[in-house]
Amino acid sequence: MPDLPDDSELERLRARIAALEQAGPPPRPHHHRVRSFFAALLIVLGCVLAPLGAVASWTADEVGDTDRYVATVAPLASDPDVQAAVANRVADAVMSHIDLNSLLEEVAPADRPKLAQALGKLSGPLEGALRSFVRDKADAIVSSSAFKTLWTEANRKVHDSLDKALTGSGGGAVKLTDNAVEIDLAPVVDQVKQRLVADGLTVAAKIPEIHTSFVVARSDDIGKLKTGFRLLQLAGIWLPVAALVLVVAGVLLAVRRRRAVVAAALGVAAALLLLGIALDAFRAVYLDRLPAGVSQPAASAVYDALVRFLRTTVRMVVTLGVVIALAAWLTGPGRHALAVRRLWHSGITALRGVADHAGLRTGPVGPWLRGHRRWVVWVLVAAAVLTCLLWSHPTAWVVVGIALALLFAMALLDFLASDGSRDGPREHPGNSPERPNPNGGGTRPG
Repeated sequence: MPDLPDDSELERLRARIAALEQAGPPPRPHHHRVRSFFAALLIVLGCVLAPLGAVASWTADEVGDTDRYVATVAPLASDPDVQAAVANRVADAVMSHIDLNSLLEEVAPADRPKLAQALGKLSGPLEGALRSFVRDKADAIVSSSAFKTLWTEANRKVHDSLDKALTGSGGGAVKLTDNAVEIDLAPVVDQVKQRLVADGLTVAAKIPEIHTSFVVARSDDIGKLKTGFRLLQLAGIWLPVAALVLVVAGVLLAVRRRRAVVAAALGVAAALLLLGIALDAFRAVYLDRLPAGVSQPAASAVYDALVRFLRTTVRMVVTLGVVIALAAWLTGPGRHALAVRRLWHSGITALRGVADHAGLRTGPVGPWLRGHRRWVVWVLVAAAVLTCLLWSHPTAWVVVGIALALLFAMALLDFLASDGSRDGPREHPGNSPERPNPNGGGTRPG
């Protein structure tokens, strides 16, 4: 029997253990601290540039891509608030060129019965009845499919002028006047005039060509916004690329890369989430500062349409950041992550055992996948990343779908590569392999 240490030696051991506990972990080398500092700096810079990159990409899309711009503004033609605002604007423009005092005298005698029938019995002033008549025709025009076609074609034609308008030089159907970007509604007014003449109000044919405008955007600081808009437009795709490069460089420089991936992904997601909150806050401020004559419901619809794709980008990046952070955490050495992975593999192994008992065999596929599992995993991850990169304007649901597809592929890989009941249970971290019992009678734990 070995000699036990005496009391003095035990006391020395206890004192040494207490000293080690008080000293804590050994200090990190100086170069590790330097690497960690610069890695954190790069990641923070990337997170700061991420929302600016999203805005720059949106700006380049809205101004540089005609189809993208048309897809943004086309739904506005069917928006009830926009239709009401356009109808009011057109009706006011038409009424400002009709002389009520000489209206009946200028109408040909043969047309007066038709006009009287159209106006009906006047229960109020003639101006109110005539305004209601004109407004009905304007409503009929803006709610027709012809207006949707006119709206889409007009926006497609004026897209080239939008860049000049937003950079301060204007021209064409899109104009920058009184700190506002406006669209000329002359074609809509002309259709209303034609409808009025066809319905008996022939005096409308004498109305000259009217150029009234529908305000797309208005701001007292639009002169300042033009410069920033132009800079973001020039940055285009390079700013988000720079943000991504900074984040990736920070992760590669970090001492603890897995923790850096989690921090970077959550940091970018938080930065884009702040951008989404800023968009909602700016919306409230923008609507509050509109002039009294501007329709706030229509302005809200226009603002929401213009930033719709930017909000989609915000939701997509936030979702992607959370997915990447969760994936990095689940593949880490943490106690909870390890418990989740053990539960996952236990379920897959149990399912594989049921399949084996049912007579389902993988043949040579199972052993091959077990031997090349690491490479297959990397191929699946690369395919998911490539799909996300090549997807044209992915949404948050696209990211969720790709993540779920990757998760299903990983489950299928584990199912096919599992040993099942024929080859014994999978070996997990902390489980010792069994070895032959030297005393005979099978095996015993190692």
